[in-house]
Amino acid sequence: MDSPDDLLRLDNQVCFAIVTAARNVVAIYRPVLEPLGLTHPQYLVMLALWERAPRSLGELAEELAMEPATLSPLIKRLESQGRVQRARRPADERVLEITLTPEGRALRTDALQVPQKIMDAVGADAEALGHLRDALAPFSGRRTGTYAAS
Repeated sequence: MDSPDDLLRLDNQVCFAIVTAARNVVAIYRPVLEPLGLTHPQYLVMLALWERAPRSLGELAEELAMEPATLSPLIKRLESQGRVQRARRPADERVLEITLTPEGRALRTDALQVPQKIMDAVGADAEALGHLRDALAPFSGRRTGTYAAS
């Protein structure tokens, strides 16, 4: 950068690069997820549930860094598609528990193709995308680990 004024150029803003990249990531995933009948946010919910289910709505919201009020309609839509089931936890009726249906569990097999399709679409391998994810960690508050295209 040549001058302090360059610090205020739009193209030099990390926030602008991240917001633009986030929009583009969703656009890259759209055609890959469409055959699965999933939107990107629904895919994230399914990824979390494939890792561990059942989970409470609150646990899912925390894991996905979403508000429960934002997550709830996504869960209802997945339920209407027959992929998840919502039920009150017997031990504590205040807790709404989300679990996978057999169809939701089976969808995981089809989703195994998603990471490779995303890597092909962006021309990067798992290692490169893992480095990118790790570089974004200070902005996301998320842990780092093995790359998964998500």
